[in-house]
Amino acid sequence: MSLAEIKSAITELSPEDMVELVAFIQAHDGLAWEQEIETDFAPGGKHHSVLADIDAAIDEGRGSPLS
Repeated sequence: MSLAEIKSAITELSPEDMVELVAFIQAHDGLAWEQEIETDFAPGGKHHSVLADIDAAIDEGRGSPLS
């Protein structure tokens, strides 16, 4: 099924089905975002060095509680 066909089918949904579809897409998008963050900050990830810098700052006493 093409994106154009999906878009066309969406316009035919009932309001209740539209709400369910939106919830599904939001949940799916949230999972993708969580996976991307996990990958980026994992060892070897593109932002892993940021965590190492934060850990070093905390170990050196250069951090403070947020609350």
